[in-house]
Amino acid sequence: MEYQRIVVKLGTSVLTGGSPELDHPHMVELVRQCAKLYRLGKDIIICTSGAIAVGRHRLGFPDIPNTVANKQMFAAVGQSRLMQMWERYFEIYGIHVGQMLLTRADVTNRKRYLNARDTLLTLLDNRIVPVINENDAVATEEIKVGDNDNLSALVSTLAEADLLLLLTDQPGLFTADPRTNPDAELIPEVHKIDETVKALAGGSVSGLGVGGMATKLQAADVARRAGADVVIAAGSAPNVIARIAGGEPVGTRFPALENPLENRKRWIFAGRKPQGCVRIDAGAVRALLENGRSLLPAGITAVIGTFTRGDTICIEGPDGKELARGIARYTSSDLHQIAGLHSDQIEGELGYGYGSVVVHRNDLILL
Repeated sequence: MEYQRIVVKLGTSVLTGGSPELDHPHMVELVRQCAKLYRLGKDIIICTSGAIAVGRHRLGFPDIPNTVANKQMFAAVGQSRLMQMWERYFEIYGIHVGQMLLTRADVTNRKRYLNARDTLLTLLDNRIVPVINENDAVATEEIKVGDNDNLSALVSTLAEADLLLLLTDQPGLFTADPRTNPDAELIPEVHKIDETVKALAGGSVSGLGVGGMATKLQAADVARRAGADVVIAAGSAPNVIARIAGGEPVGTRFPALENPLENRKRWIFAGRKPQGCVRIDAGAVRALLENGRSLLPAGITAVIGTFTRGDTICIEGPDGKELARGIARYTSSDLHQIAGLHSDQIEGELGYGYGSVVVHRNDLILL
């Protein structure tokens, strides 16, 4: 496949080689590979980890508690230094870079999502390489994406990329943990991310980053639904970026879904985590999956969690398995009152109404 827009996610372990500080020669080599693709007319986006690790090194590895405030301090010190490195190394090849710092709040709000997308696309239109990291210095637990694997998937969604490279300290996804099982085999391609595949995910080897294989599978699931092929591969492999971009089978590939989500549904899926759930009966399941219908209150059997009108919620079948996700038109307290009722009974029960459906088909994604 010919890839035009490529997101390259670089984990902390890739940038440091497993050491406490940046591996500058390897960073230059990664930039060289990106520059080669750039000169072929490709759009390159860097999603970088490493700010906290760089900050720790810059401050001499102080022996202080591992609190959120201290991590944010390290990120504040390290982010500028990390950006200087990227700017310096891309300048070798005459390429300009632009920094974007994001939090989940930048994609959960529809207006901010569109603004972030416009900035990103404008950088690309002007042949500037975006260098993106989570805004760790200010992000609270409520607005953090949580790891740069999932951040890179959100970036892929924003940019409408067709390839996401998750470069890590492992060659890809294995049939077992290769660190403990000598018979473990690399899985070259995965077409469905189900519970069996998720069970294969282990933790990170280096301990330097916050993402392991499990977060990479989460990221792969988001990005491939938005239309991007995803490859998990070792960042230390020779010429890895150029080889994958050229179609060579390296690492583990997750092909994009044949019918990617349109823009509004990409935002729903990639944005805010579901604030609650509703459980529906078998008839409502058939209406959603087979007939393409909206979710009506009559099919709801249970309301789980607390959410407001406009929040993203998950929709579960009778077995408790998530089968869809969408934007709620009613609050959880409203739904406790109208669950199981026919649509024409809503206003009589609540004294007001926001229409006959709980989640409209246009605001709903089947998983």
